[in-house]
Amino acid sequence: MKHIFSLALAVLGLGLLSASPLAAQAQTTPPVQGLTLFTRYPTQEIAIGDALAFPLVLRADSAQTVKLNVRDLPKGWTATLRGDGKVIQAAYVNPGEDTAVDLRLDPPKDLQAGDYHFSVAADGASAVNLPLEVIVQQKLPPSLEFAADLPTIRGAPDSDFRFNTTLRNQGDSDVTVNLIAQAPDGFEVSFNSAGQDVTSLPVEANSTKNITVQAHAPADAQAGSFPIYITAEGGDLSAKIALTAEVVGQSQIALTTPDGRLSGDATIGQSTAFTLVVRNTGTAPAKEIKLSAAPPTGWSVTFTPATIAELPAGQELQVSANLRPADQAVAGDYVVSLSAKPAEGRSATTDFRVTVLTSTLWGIAGIALIAVAVAVVGLAVSRFGRR
Repeated sequence: MKHIFSLALAVLGLGLLSASPLAAQAQTTPPVQGLTLFTRYPTQEIAIGDALAFPLVLRADSAQTVKLNVRDLPKGWTATLRGDGKVIQAAYVNPGEDTAVDLRLDPPKDLQAGDYHFSVAADGASAVNLPLEVIVQQKLPPSLEFAADLPTIRGAPDSDFRFNTTLRNQGDSDVTVNLIAQAPDGFEVSFNSAGQDVTSLPVEANSTKNITVQAHAPADAQAGSFPIYITAEGGDLSAKIALTAEVVGQSQIALTTPDGRLSGDATIGQSTAFTLVVRNTGTAPAKEIKLSAAPPTGWSVTFTPATIAELPAGQELQVSANLRPADQAVAGDYVVSLSAKPAEGRSATTDFRVTVLTSTLWGIAGIALIAVAVAVVGLAVSRFGRR
């Protein structure tokens, strides 16, 4: 009997413990009493010219029809209550279910900046009033501003000048702009944004766009500063930025011969001198020009002079290339690669064809041997022929 009584007390204790969370939950979320009208955002901020809407929610503890009315609406404002996309004046509310209603407001065209107050009244089994507030700010007109990280960039002729620019829309309205470039003759200008080549792009309100302006200079561009003007136009709006491509002088070496003929003859075992012309076709002096060659194995090539201290732009200088074929060379055509490389700037390499000939001494020696052989044969005939 005592065991049964103890078991009953234990079960009763567990029941009380399990009921305590439910009681706590009931206390934190009390049931709806009467009629409730609310919105999650009772205060909204807009710019002049914008429309707005308040999402309203109705709750009730009993089924009822609730009439809705907007009170104290500012002069010139228009209010519309909608449910399921239809204009309504009242809404039916079931207990335990939310009824959604949209309040849409259209301010007047001559609206001034300021704070506007009104309310929504709900009349059903009971009456409630929901105060609302709209804060109207002065709307900023669209405004464009162009800026560049580095408005001036230096580079050599025939190079790309890349300018990182930022286009900012400081207004409260979106705008689409066209990009226009005004550049010196021979320069090619293109625009890139977000990894794509563009000629126009949209710029949202109060936002920026990163634009890369790439200007390609012509190969014959002389040293100097070249202005590049970029314009962003959108409707009545425009913004300009001035960029500068500063072309610095660069040497350009050419290697040839006085008559342009890149071939010659050489004799085995002998050194032959060929005249070369080193020409600077660039826009800056070429300094410390070193002459070198890549001949066949066993050949030797020396230059006089081997180094040119300085060669001004547009000037040329003759040098001598002394070439000696290998002693074991076979008669025929060979190619010797000749190079002229300045300390800075572009170098030049020329292939020179050499036709190798045998030495005339060997010819004379051959003729002498033939003559000796003939003499020996003649002597032998004259001596032994009589016998």
